[in-house]
Amino acid sequence: MTVARVTKITAAFPTGFQDAVEQALSRAALTLRGISGLEVISKKAKVEDGTISEYRATIEVTLILEG
Repeated sequence: MTVARVTKITAAFPTGFQDAVEQALSRAALTLRGISGLEVISKKAKVEDGTISEYRATIEVTLILEG
């Protein structure tokens, strides 16, 4: 039997959505074990003076629980 947990994480990055997703996963991997997948839940952007200044991605990370 496998049991999983899902954790929601939001990250922001100045260069693009892909970078924001990778930053979120990279940071999650520092403290969470057993990451087996992710789903991008939303993409948003901060706009300043008519241009995008920050890309934001919210992901759900799936963890396989041990033991």
